[in-house]
Amino acid sequence: MGVEATRETLTERAEEFVARREPFVRATVVRAQHPTSAQAGDTALVDATGEIDGFVGGNCVEASVRVYALQALSTEEPLLLRVVPGEPSHVEEEGAVEVSNPCLSGGAIEIFLEPRIPAPRVLVVGETPIAQALATLGAGLGLDVELTTGTSAHPRADDAAVIVASHGKDEEPALMAALAAGVAYVALVASEVRGAAVLASLDVDEEQRARVFSPAGLELGARTPGEIALSILAQLVSERVKSRPAKTAPTVRTAIDPVCGMAVAAVESSIHVERDGVTTYFCSDGCRTSFLAHPEQYAVAS
Repeated sequence: MGVEATRETLTERAEEFVARREPFVRATVVRAQHPTSAQAGDTALVDATGEIDGFVGGNCVEASVRVYALQALSTEEPLLLRVVPGEPSHVEEEGAVEVSNPCLSGGAIEIFLEPRIPAPRVLVVGETPIAQALATLGAGLGLDVELTTGTSAHPRADDAAVIVASHGKDEEPALMAALAAGVAYVALVASEVRGAAVLASLDVDEEQRARVFSPAGLELGARTPGEIALSILAQLVSERVKSRPAKTAPTVRTAIDPVCGMAVAAVESSIHVERDGVTTYFCSDGCRTSFLAHPEQYAVAS
């Protein structure tokens, strides 16, 4: 397969990830020193399981790419990875990490890891001017806004919001579906009096009823559809910030290759062997072969 065909295939693969709203990492070689097998411009995609599609280096380099691509997905922040020959070690600085790889015969390679996280989905129920304004303004905030009707709304737990702006049409089914799915932000565009009547008609307990923001939006004195949409999106942003978890260390589980001492991702997509009920992970086929030839010589990876 030629370079152009490979790039076209990866582009199609990336589009599939986007269409399915699946997170992935685009790994791009930005600098390579001989005798590394990869060249600047080589690209691969890494999915949430650590599967690598494309080429950014041999197995030993891929092992490090897998670990730090999963880290980039965990933090949702890009990372520059530099892999150099030498005994296992790593040096981290903000936005970059250097990893020593004992399996490399020489050279060094730098790979930019760019996480692609699906835009937060917001379901807007209605075809009203406010609904249209929410779609227009929401796109500018990086939200994936979908316009739907009350009976066609199928909220998911990972949706950022369900905003009912249908002015009395099929409001109850949409609100009930959003609450049942556990959507974090549920809002009803209505006056205080009408909104209270709609909420009272819902077959839910008071705790669930209290989760609905009605009237929707912050008190900004909004009057026009655009102003009302702005107040609602401002409230949504505020609520998302409140519920945003504090940044923690990446949660990528790793294991030590018992042959070379490298840290590798402890995931199914890494090279591994199951023996006597224990799974041992490796950076390359070479290390796996050495282990299988004389397993008693190596400590089992933890």
